Amino acid sequence: MFRLDGKSAVVTGAGSGIGQAIATLFARAGARVGVLDLDEAGAAHTVEAIRKEGGRAEARGCDVGDAVAVAAAFEALTAGLGGLDVLVNCAGIAHVGNVESTGEADLDRIYRVNVKGVFLCSQAAVGTMLRKGSGVILNMASIASLIGVADRFAYSMSKGAVLTMTMSIAIDYMKRIRCNCICPTRIHTPFVDQFLAKSYPGREQEMLRKLSEYQPMGRMGTAEEVAAMALYLCSDEASFITGQAFPIDGGVLVV
Repeated sequence: MFRLDGKSAVVTGAGSGIGQAIATLFARAGARVGVLDLDEAGAAHTVEAIRKEGGRAEARGCDVGDAVAVAAAFEALTAGLGGLDVLVNCAGIAHVGNVESTGEADLDRIYRVNVKGVFLCSQAAVGTMLRKGSGVILNMASIASLIGVADRFAYSMSKGAVLTMTMSIAIDYMKRIRCNCICPTRIHTPFVDQFLAKSYPGREQEMLRKLSEYQPMGRMGTAEEVAAMALYLCSDEASFITGQAFPIDGGVLVV
């Protein structure tokens, strides 16, 4: 169960964190994986790790907000991987601030990656999938797509758009392409550690504890836990699921 043997998958933002965990797990499940990331060194590192385990992967540096770069990357990866069966839109950036403190440049930066990036990559993938007659798109939304999160105005807006893009793709291509999204709460990745070191020097452990306590279960999730859900949703075992949002939230929505 939960195998991707013979399938080709592209994972954006796979140079680190959740995207890296998804790409690695997909390769272990038998997929040929295209690793897409703005950080070319990070993408190469992910591919190296996959190949060391005997998997097949190719890296490609790409700014997901650049239409020309996205088209070129998907053309190259589709040719190198022998097609495209699965796309995971995981590339994303964060911003802290409310409607007053969010500047126009902040909003544009978030929108360009988190919304336009998902749009461009999905658009690039759909044509190939339709020619084959089937495909799966999985988007990384957020718990902020479903509830209000303080001081995450621009980020929440962008992830709300990801949620509705998921539903739109699902309804438009109902019998040919499945599309779902995952809505994680705080996930402990290197990005979180870097953010805390930059924003709260000397208070990293205090703030890490506060971030962990936000989840009723008392901890943040792991990238591997999100990857496990992603594998299920992209596998044939989830063939009757589309247009849905799957929280992985440590109990946030329960209380």
